[in-house]
Amino acid sequence: MMGDSGREPIHWWQTRWFVVAIALASIIPLLYPSIPPMVDLPGHMGRYRVQLDIGHDPWFTQWYHFHWQLIGNLGIDLLVIPLAPIFGLELAVKLIVMTIPLLIVSGLLWIAREVHGRIPATALFALPLAYSYPFHFGFVNFALSMGLALNAFALWLRLARLNRIGLRAALFVPISCLIWLCHTYGWGTLGVLAFSAELVRAHDKGKSWLKAPFMAAPHCLPLCVPMALMVIWRGGKHVGGFTGDWFNWRLKWRWVKDILRDRWQDFDLASLGVIGLLLVKGLRDRTITYSRNLTLSALCLIAAYLVLPRIVFGSAYADMRLAPFMLAVLVIALRERPGYHMRDANLVAAIGLAFTLVRLTATTVSFGMYAQTYKTELAALDHVPAGARVLGLVGGHCRDVWAMSRLEHLPAMVMVRRRGFSNDQWDMAGAQLLNVDYPAARAFAHDPSEIVTERKCFRQRWMTIDQSLAWFPRRAFDYVWLINPPRYDASLAADLQPVWRAGTSVLYKVPEKQPPLAEREAAAVKLS
Repeated sequence: MMGDSGREPIHWWQTRWFVVAIALASIIPLLYPSIPPMVDLPGHMGRYRVQLDIGHDPWFTQWYHFHWQLIGNLGIDLLVIPLAPIFGLELAVKLIVMTIPLLIVSGLLWIAREVHGRIPATALFALPLAYSYPFHFGFVNFALSMGLALNAFALWLRLARLNRIGLRAALFVPISCLIWLCHTYGWGTLGVLAFSAELVRAHDKGKSWLKAPFMAAPHCLPLCVPMALMVIWRGGKHVGGFTGDWFNWRLKWRWVKDILRDRWQDFDLASLGVIGLLLVKGLRDRTITYSRNLTLSALCLIAAYLVLPRIVFGSAYADMRLAPFMLAVLVIALRERPGYHMRDANLVAAIGLAFTLVRLTATTVSFGMYAQTYKTELAALDHVPAGARVLGLVGGHCRDVWAMSRLEHLPAMVMVRRRGFSNDQWDMAGAQLLNVDYPAARAFAHDPSEIVTERKCFRQRWMTIDQSLAWFPRRAFDYVWLINPPRYDASLAADLQPVWRAGTSVLYKVPEKQPPLAEREAAAVKLS
């Protein structure tokens, strides 16, 4: 990234080698874990295994239906098709997930470069947001689409700067469709960012803020083609999904506090505080300020965050996913004021880099610890034969615990490694391509039957572990896999045969000979 002619030489954080180096460094936390420790990811991997093997697998067709259709949530689902035969499913997923923080980091820096002319020193403080709470939660198609959207927005800005508007219009028809196909949120975010940028461009050409939208809107028409795809998707058969929980201000504030949530609450909140102090400094400091272009983009994302409900088409945490990106765009909106002393900029850049490296180190350690937990728990699968029907019961909490166990969907590795049945899959018509069809499992066929607690939780559908052990249909399952379970009545598992233990986790085999039905019904009545 060379500076414009006539300007002072670029500095180390503005060079191409630095951008490449810091983008590559962003993948370090994902190098060690064989399975990226993200809450929902093992569940998604189970779905990928079904889509790859259901046509020739002797077991999956007994429990699952998988039908391809056009939906705005197919990013990694499509990418694993060519990559899994080459690398194997687990490594293919890991390699794809590793590109996500790289794309987010490169996209943020490229946008900053296009808007400011050079990368401001303050932009380095946005880079830790590549590992945000939604990423840790395992919203991988969403996160991939956002990484692509950031880079696409940078290209949008670059082509506008070069006055290649016709070329931009031609390119962004397929680009917007591909991002929509990856996940609708990426496409929506790209539209918000592009429209806000066009508003500023129209205003700079002399249009008033009232007239600017009428000039900006036609330029954004190439991004509207996916609207037709959305109509096809949502107008299809067997498409459902509740949309609601609007303006839940308590949760919206909580999602902001959770933006950098990982393992250590005080450290994560302090890190968010560092970013907050930088943003406040931009409001009243004589050395740094906000650019109009990206500030308007950030304000538009904030408005979208406030308006979005918590649940869209049956998919929860809809608003939460946007929080880190509205903050990241607000951070890269900061820039040095004219005449800013470069010695001060070097200090700010050094602090920003140190901040990023400290967060990367902490995330690397955290992921390593989660990876060790995964390795310990997954040893149970050495005792599970191919095609087994496994009831996974994972210990949960009624109260929100900052450091999530990330074990909630680990039972899906039965599908990945043993091509068996797991009760953790989501069953949401139209939101994804896999549907569970195993009536014998009754209430234990799909998510959230895998989550169990010691006592009944207020406003949660989770069963207690005692209820699950007493009520699950013995004839529908071959094994019961308790993963970090809460305390339970051991007598309820007296008819089960333990075949593996690690700490409090245990794998039980369900014997073919069942206890008398009257005995099980009596236990169920006792718990109800």
